[in-house]
Amino acid sequence: MNTKTNNTQKRLTSLDALRGFNLFFLVALGPILLTFCNGVPNGCLDWVFDPLSHLLRHEEWEGLTLWDLIMPLFMFMSAASIPFSMARYKRERQYGDFFKRLLRRVALLWLLGAIIQGNLRSLDPEHIYIFTNTLQSIAVGYAIAAVLYMFTGWRTQLACCIGLLLSYWGAMELITIDGFGGGLYGKADNLAELIDRVVLGRFRDGATVLEDGTVAFAPGYTNTWILSSLTFGATSVFGLLSGTICRSQSNQRRKLLLLLAAGIVLTIIGWIWNIEMPVIKRIWTSSMVVVAAGYSFLLMGAFFWFYDCRHYTFGLDFLRTYGLNSLAAYTMEEMINFRSIPQSLFYGLQQYIGDFYPCLITIGQAIVIYLILVAMKRLNIFIKV
Repeated sequence: MNTKTNNTQKRLTSLDALRGFNLFFLVALGPILLTFCNGVPNGCLDWVFDPLSHLLRHEEWEGLTLWDLIMPLFMFMSAASIPFSMARYKRERQYGDFFKRLLRRVALLWLLGAIIQGNLRSLDPEHIYIFTNTLQSIAVGYAIAAVLYMFTGWRTQLACCIGLLLSYWGAMELITIDGFGGGLYGKADNLAELIDRVVLGRFRDGATVLEDGTVAFAPGYTNTWILSSLTFGATSVFGLLSGTICRSQSNQRRKLLLLLAAGIVLTIIGWIWNIEMPVIKRIWTSSMVVVAAGYSFLLMGAFFWFYDCRHYTFGLDFLRTYGLNSLAAYTMEEMINFRSIPQSLFYGLQQYIGDFYPCLITIGQAIVIYLILVAMKRLNIFIKV
């Protein structure tokens, strides 16, 4: 029994580390690199800094950048932990306790998402939106994956994942309403856009009600949520399958090969599918999900090899500090302006370092957040839902 517990814990190390890497990239490394690139004078190694700057921003529409991968990987890793956290409920058939925990997690994630991006903090009823945030999409995907884990095996889970992907693709290709859909994937004519406008209406992010009672939608807002919930679920089921591989009784080499093989196959399939259905992260197309899942499996394999097969650390244990409190790190970065601290400490330096001053402030903010996470870890404070 002790051996099994220890092995489980070791496998969880790579999960925590990869989740931590994702958050570290979101709240520290990515913003620091981007502000540094912005500070580099024009004409100075543009061939290096311009492509890097592009990778650190969301793709305008078609394609996938490093920054675009953060949200799918976050969703993937959230579901990868299900075989570890929910195993007891499934083994002992504790369905009541399972649904209580699941509903609590979904409700809290939804509320946090509304607080972070739904403008609940403004206390203005006209700026309350229903479905707008990464945490809410994770809640939807996690619920789908958790229920499938509880009541089905991996073959059924894989079949459901494929079904979700094909359902989204079929809807986008075959349904046409008022000029929307029918295989159109533009910003203003895809079916997912229409469904969000109809279902969410006034409660869509950025929407406002005009004096005549009509709803005006934010002109630059192109993210979709309702139909995309199908592919949120598929992303999470891919994560669930990766966690199932890591928790299986197979030897380490076989697990590693399965993770890497899944990553390679899915990446190839996704980019081939891109020829017919473009990879668009903003509307969470099926092809994007498959590509992102492929990259996520490859990253999971790399971290599994590094941490669990070879037991290397090389000073990278700090990633687990982010991973153990990933929700706290994300919430602090989104809700609290820690930039005021380095701005107070380094006031006056802007005249000497010019365009690199924002980079210095970003580094300071990242350090403040990390020190808080370190203190939380030492005090055994872990924010989970």
